[in-house]
Amino acid sequence: MWASHGCNCRGYRLRRLTRIHALRSERITGTISFGSEASGPFTVELKRPMKMRMTLAVQNQTMIRVYDGTQGWANNPFAGKLNPDSMPEEDLKNISEEADFDGPLVDYVRKGNKVELLGKDKVEDKDVWRVRLATKNGDVRYYLFDAQAFLLLKWEGKRRAEGKEFPVESYFRDYRDVDGLKFSFQIDSGSSAINLTQKLVIDKIELNVLIPDSEFTKPAAPDAPAPSASAP
Repeated sequence: MWASHGCNCRGYRLRRLTRIHALRSERITGTISFGSEASGPFTVELKRPMKMRMTLAVQNQTMIRVYDGTQGWANNPFAGKLNPDSMPEEDLKNISEEADFDGPLVDYVRKGNKVELLGKDKVEDKDVWRVRLATKNGDVRYYLFDAQAFLLLKWEGKRRAEGKEFPVESYFRDYRDVDGLKFSFQIDSGSSAINLTQKLVIDKIELNVLIPDSEFTKPAAPDAPAPSASAP
């Protein structure tokens, strides 16, 4: 979930849901930081029904991940893989979830997901509602919403990479209004609240921008990078 939408009372939720369904595309630009060691610009483009393209440039190297709704490609210059190759099944599952334009909570019944309200909890100094979501694939994650503003403050779940499963927590901060919808403009992630190793600071969110389908085809190999320090 790159930029979280907030939620509120029933009437507002219905109006908000109508606005979400009306969105056709989204472009998010900002800066990604890996601790204090490395940072650089990133761009994420999303287009209905399930298209996504992400680029990030760190230490003179550019990573690209693309999903066209069925197939995905990615390179990893930090591991010496400059050419975008077809994604393995594990990575394909991850990016297909990221490409879900509305996120797993919107229209969750139609998507085969199950949602359960677990009760009150705390995130930092705020009261929150804890919601459990089980996807149709059996994955479980938790969403913690501000009990007053009903904005998402925290996400808890797991990510799989290279055959291993890792715990992940994400904190959503600095909510701003974009065309009548609330988006988080800062997302801090890591394995725990005291180990937040990745920060996304969003500069701009554009809705319903024109993005050609050619952006979501297999990308060309990027130019060879200049010598740089070790990867994050």
